[in-house]
Amino acid sequence: MRSVLRSRAPKSLALASLCAVAFAACTHELVGPDPAPDDAPADPVLVDLPSLPYPVLSTYRFFVGELDQLEPNAGVLPFAPINALFTDYAHKNRFVWMPAGAQASYVSDHEPLEFEEGTVLIKNFWYDNTAPDGERRIIETRLMFRRNGAWEFANYIWNPEQTEAYLDMGGGYLPIAWTDSEHGAMSTTYRIPSASECFTCHKVNTDPLPIGPKPRNLNVDMAYPDGTMNQLDRWVQEGYLAPGFPSGIQATPDWTEASLPVVDRVRGYLDMQCAHCHSDERHCDYRPLRLALPDTQDPVNLGVCVLPDDPIDASVTHIVAAGDTTRSMMHLRLSSTDGSVRMPLLGRTLVHREGLALINEWISSLGPPCP
Repeated sequence: MRSVLRSRAPKSLALASLCAVAFAACTHELVGPDPAPDDAPADPVLVDLPSLPYPVLSTYRFFVGELDQLEPNAGVLPFAPINALFTDYAHKNRFVWMPAGAQASYVSDHEPLEFEEGTVLIKNFWYDNTAPDGERRIIETRLMFRRNGAWEFANYIWNPEQTEAYLDMGGGYLPIAWTDSEHGAMSTTYRIPSASECFTCHKVNTDPLPIGPKPRNLNVDMAYPDGTMNQLDRWVQEGYLAPGFPSGIQATPDWTEASLPVVDRVRGYLDMQCAHCHSDERHCDYRPLRLALPDTQDPVNLGVCVLPDDPIDASVTHIVAAGDTTRSMMHLRLSSTDGSVRMPLLGRTLVHREGLALINEWISSLGPPCP
């Protein structure tokens, strides 16, 4: 299995990290206070399927101590895909919990693991150094839980005091400003998705489905409090993944790994940012693009020299015009914040500068020019 080394842990938060759904040489770090040896054990996680979703997040007992520290309870296992979905530069961490005796099973390298009844996937979103006081602000916690053989959603919005998060499936907007070392002062009106928006991205035909926990996305090392370990092996150790899956799972290319060929980095990036819609039986399967990693070995599926099917701008001649970003629909959409133009349509209001720079580099490297 491929090892990847990465360090991107935010302050005072137990987490593995995204986004912002990665590949060669990274380790995902977990940071957080270690409980004292004589601490009394916490009450176990509470997931009573007929009662879900609970009105408040704390009822599940996924986290111990102060809720806003997001310190996982026993059996709440952190995980992180090699590449993260970009969500307006929000930080994220992810956890999985399963009831006693439940295990995920391998289907294929490119499909999500098959999870059993009662499994819960947990994803927190926050910003550090927020205005006006420079504190961390957790915005939302999204759950997907498996009940009656199907996935369901539960979204929780955190209160300003950061003491609790409340069930809200209607979505909403939150103006937020923050500062980070790479981009300086930033601001946006953050979109908290509604249930229907969650379904738009997390669906195959009419069935909800997770996006990130595919074997190729998890075939990477993570730094756990007790040591670094490959995530798939750790899931087996925890009893959360049935052993016996293939040993030669090829990890998704890490789009941030500059030593990889630029086309592989682009394929990894678009796989996480776009393939959940631009694939067969997904929301945008009427479009010509097919951006899941197995499909993009063919440059036509990446849109290279493919005519655009949506005439937004007369100067755009192809989805990807080899050697020319100004005539490329992909560049236009990724560089726009106009809600009628930008892609992805959901999940971002800002331009992902680093991702766009990668797409620019790739398009500029292509040739010969499209006919």
